Amino acid sequence: MKLVIISGRSGSGKSTALQALEDLGYYCIDNLPVAMLPSLTELIQNEAMEDKSGVAISIDARNTPQGLSQFPRFEEKLKASSIQHDIIYLDASLPTLLKRFSATRRRHPLSDEDKGLKEAIQLEQHLLEPMADLADLTIDTTRLTLYELRDVIKHRVAGRSGQQIALLFQSFGFKHGVPMDADLVYDVRCLPNPYWEPALRKFTGQDPEVVHYLQGQEDVQQMRDDIIAYIEKWLPRFEANNRSYLTVCIGCTGGQHRSVYLAEALAGHFNQSMDNVLVKHRELSLPRLMND
Repeated sequence: MKLVIISGRSGSGKSTALQALEDLGYYCIDNLPVAMLPSLTELIQNEAMEDKSGVAISIDARNTPQGLSQFPRFEEKLKASSIQHDIIYLDASLPTLLKRFSATRRRHPLSDEDKGLKEAIQLEQHLLEPMADLADLTIDTTRLTLYELRDVIKHRVAGRSGQQIALLFQSFGFKHGVPMDADLVYDVRCLPNPYWEPALRKFTGQDPEVVHYLQGQEDVQQMRDDIIAYIEKWLPRFEANNRSYLTVCIGCTGGQHRSVYLAEALAGHFNQSMDNVLVKHRELSLPRLMND
């Protein structure tokens, strides 16, 4: 049975992620004290919840600081057990978290008469460092809607089968910032840009017109082959290091043409030999499975 541990700062979307897993048949527990993890893992090992798809729990800053600091020790015991587990850490930019709390008028769990909202959020980041450092997957929810986050959880977390690493190829535009949840980043701004072809400007890297143009550019194909060679060489090392997820981000200037084309091309290549390959275009659309 699979165990999913969700953590992250308040307002980052933990409740939404937990609800998405509950809808998929997971037994879900909100704000589990870290000290109760051994008892929960014993239940799982005894197959006391065998009628469920898995178990998902959230652990956040409402735990005691001592309990959070002990999480790495419990995680080592999990690694030594037979339980497949993923640690998912959700986060968002400070302005986004401040905006979300202002919109809901909720009180931050760490705020008091001595700490305002901003200080509470910053303290929370410090307290959750043991969780963030051990995360198998970090999800930046800054630009995600509730429905987009549910799709990410469904496809990346619940959709990951067995121990095989899950690959996500994500295009983005540098002018909008580098994704904070990237594992590998490739800068393709040096490649020929369809934007400067008036007939191609209105299209994206998903459209046949742009695909045909970029397929005819030798530099683009060499970049594609070099990225494939790097990933194929080092992916086994990531897997040997117990990595469950790898997010490969491809960036061009605006995230419309070159990065989109290459993310699609790379995902298409690895989809031929792997089961869990996704592609996402941050500036265009929702994440989708290659088989969708």
